[in-house]
Amino acid sequence: MTSTLVRRHRPRPSSPRTADAHARTRDWAEIQERMLVPLYEAVYERLDVGAGTRLLGLGCGTGLALLMAAARSAAVCGVDADERRLDLARERLEAPGVPRGGGARPALLGLGGPESPCARQAAADAAFTVVTAFEPLAVPGAGSPDEAVAAAAATLTEAAALTERGGAVVLAGWGPPERCATSAVLRVGARLADPVDSPGCRRETPPPAPWWPSGRDGLEELAARAGLWPDGSGRVACPFGYAGMDSAVRGLLSTGLFDAAERATDPTQVRKEITEALHPYQRADGTVWMPNVFRYLVARV
Repeated sequence: MTSTLVRRHRPRPSSPRTADAHARTRDWAEIQERMLVPLYEAVYERLDVGAGTRLLGLGCGTGLALLMAAARSAAVCGVDADERRLDLARERLEAPGVPRGGGARPALLGLGGPESPCARQAAADAAFTVVTAFEPLAVPGAGSPDEAVAAAAATLTEAAALTERGGAVVLAGWGPPERCATSAVLRVGARLADPVDSPGCRRETPPPAPWWPSGRDGLEELAARAGLWPDGSGRVACPFGYAGMDSAVRGLLSTGLFDAAERATDPTQVRKEITEALHPYQRADGTVWMPNVFRYLVARV
């Protein structure tokens, strides 16, 4: 459909669902995404990301990690399954004054994964030297945790094919649950999303997947399934700090980790229970502070 048709008619007002989706995209960009800055910085320092780095960001979201790499003079390309987040990433990376690593070429951004035209275009110029997957890879249609991991491994294999021999692929996820205060809040979402286990009642849908594969060796197992070999790992403190309770609830909802809970119950109930779970982490001045540790794995192609 051409844009001419859009201009001939008065635009329809956004539905509540669409307006809510846009609000959550903004909440991610303005509230939640910055919580992972220490992780981005630690990885970039370890890999000496800078001039000469050609970086592909899988699940690049609203582009903060790409922007930080570009500020180090890296040439960046990002892909994501969420078009709203990509639109904000474009706003950030195409703004005047944003560094353009690798010469005059602006950041390349595209919808999808490593199979997208923009990723293949960037790799055709020169193979990537670094691939990052700071967030779970989108796996539409995955019906079980095992299928989701298999699909994620397939995505990483595709990305590795665009990466030079010896290039780095970085996976990241939660650290040990006992060192992540946010785990208590995430359990609320898992509980609400899970069908009630009554006698004789068979579970119809699996509980929602965590931020990334769980278990001590989850990242290593995923890398192995993608044909990558591990080359070191690290842990990074990524505390989640919010100006107040409303900001904390909005930030956590923007992650998408509570979407299944909202579908299984209702948004009002989910907000209520998130708020209750956050109370132990609210300080006397109203701010909310949850210490967390994230883990990353560097794997090689």
